[in-house]
Amino acid sequence: MKRVDAFIGLGSNMSTPQVQIEQAFDALAQLPETTLFRRSSLYQSKALATEDNIEQADYINAVAYLRTGLVADALLKHLQTIEQQQGRERDGSRWGPRTLDLDMLLYANERIHTKTLTVPHPEIANRDFVLQPLAEIDPSIEIPGLGAIEALLASCPSHGAQRLS
Repeated sequence: MKRVDAFIGLGSNMSTPQVQIEQAFDALAQLPETTLFRRSSLYQSKALATEDNIEQADYINAVAYLRTGLVADALLKHLQTIEQQQGRERDGSRWGPRTLDLDMLLYANERIHTKTLTVPHPEIANRDFVLQPLAEIDPSIEIPGLGAIEALLASCPSHGAQRLS
């Protein structure tokens, strides 16, 4: 079975965020045809401003490096199932508080644009809380269509991402 590298962004700011992230790592390790190859440290960052300026707690973020035989759409469905199992409610609001957010950041070196999935993640270059843990896992990674992670980090706006562990 051919396996590809996939990088998943994890984030939580509700219901004991560090526990949510650890449970998500465990769930990712159990996915069919998939190995959790590496995981980043945990990072804390300020929440992005919501459309209606909801006050919310800081986020805990991390990145998982998977080797998977799942096609991108199947992997996405599994990610959404894990979110739902951990209490994620999709109410349509952007950047609001959540128990768990799993974003497919990269899938092989592919550029995917479908109705349900865009890879690389469309905001990857604007999120230090994603780029820092991604660079920790692989400092030489190239983001398809965007370039070297080192250059992206140098020009990324700060959300105060701080490594915790």
